[in-house]
Amino acid sequence: MVGVSFSLPELPDSPAERYAELADYARALVAGEPDRIANAANLSALVKATVPDLNWVGFYFYDGTELVVGPFQGLPACIRIPLDRGVCGAAARTRETQRVDDVHAVADHIACDGATNSELVVPLIGRSGELIGVFDLDSESTGRFSDEDRRGLEAVAAVFVDSLG
Repeated sequence: MVGVSFSLPELPDSPAERYAELADYARALVAGEPDRIANAANLSALVKATVPDLNWVGFYFYDGTELVVGPFQGLPACIRIPLDRGVCGAAARTRETQRVDDVHAVADHIACDGATNSELVVPLIGRSGELIGVFDLDSESTGRFSDEDRRGLEAVAAVFVDSLG
């Protein structure tokens, strides 16, 4: 993809159509590139630029012990997250997407950005079942993430996993 420039897509108003087009755009963005850092960086930037009302979007990668921050868009982040703490840890540990309307109601929430009020974290699971990490999205709005957002952002996360080969 050397020398190719992308412009941001104009996405439809309908959430289902918006996320379908976003997933298509994400696939085109990572096509032919297997490097996880490059793809995580571009997908973080794409989602932050096209999905409204997000203050942080990024990836944490599992190093065999804990989650370690990867490419992201937003304020500086917590560097390491144990699997037994926080919303990211819960997503990694349970391998289930965590959609939290009010992070302040989560006893072990890790507040990297005190302005964050809601969070969506999608686990990244490889083809052979191994934990790769998590795709983390934060918002300053309480109750920001709907079930439609969850499905759409899980599709973007799947694009990332598929790009790894």
